Amino acid sequence: MPDSENAVLIRSLPWRDKVAILSLLGVVTILAWLYLVDMAMGMDMGSMMSGDSGGMMMMREWNSSYFIAMLLMWVIMMIGMMVPTAVPMALIYAAISRKAAQQGITLVPTSTFVFGYVVMWSLFSLGATLAQWGLDEAALLSPMMVSNSPGFGAALLIAAGVYQLTPMKDACLKHCREPARFISQSWRPGSLGAFRMGLEHGAYCIGCCWILMGLLFFGGVMSLYWIAGITLFVLLEKVIPFGNLGGRIAGGAMTLAGIAMFVVWIKS
Repeated sequence: MPDSENAVLIRSLPWRDKVAILSLLGVVTILAWLYLVDMAMGMDMGSMMSGDSGGMMMMREWNSSYFIAMLLMWVIMMIGMMVPTAVPMALIYAAISRKAAQQGITLVPTSTFVFGYVVMWSLFSLGATLAQWGLDEAALLSPMMVSNSPGFGAALLIAAGVYQLTPMKDACLKHCREPARFISQSWRPGSLGAFRMGLEHGAYCIGCCWILMGLLFFGGVMSLYWIAGITLFVLLEKVIPFGNLGGRIAGGAMTLAGIAMFVVWIKS
């Protein structure tokens, strides 16, 4: 972890608390991934049975039932992708909360903080579902939820790459890389306070990662390789030394790749 203070706080947390938090977050993550794997396999099977790239989903219309199904998919996907990246923040929240309890402040379960984080990503999922609907209506997505426009794909890569280099990205990533500072500066007592802190942390994470999630429309919303790759990238960017530098290098690479893709598309 980039800040030694974070490691000190995590070490101060009793083992039973660490095991409880890691077990809870681990179970939630595994269940989310099992859902994603099952859904991806179902889509692949549907594609093979139809003999084309997504034939079974081609007849789908955006009615209320389908919208709810897609929203549920996005919510579970964000849980599977983002809950693992919130583990350091959850552990440090638990450590600081325990220290506060020793001073007479009511101890609030870490799950309340995590719930606020998940709620914020669920709101993002609503926006992602609306974006998917709009892209479908504009005929920019295939039935397998992959960009079918080289120009749109190139624009996604360039946008993601450029955003990696912006001050807003730096500010949000700094927050995510310094969980001890955030919790100390944003501390609010009580269950409502913990929930609001979870919401705030989720908002910073969205500010850090929203355009990376947009790349799912480039590689495939239900591509397990893309989901896992983006998850790993976000996690490493947050926790390893020089993760912010690595993110900038990746941003430059994405920008160049997008420009090259756009040039090829224009010339074709």
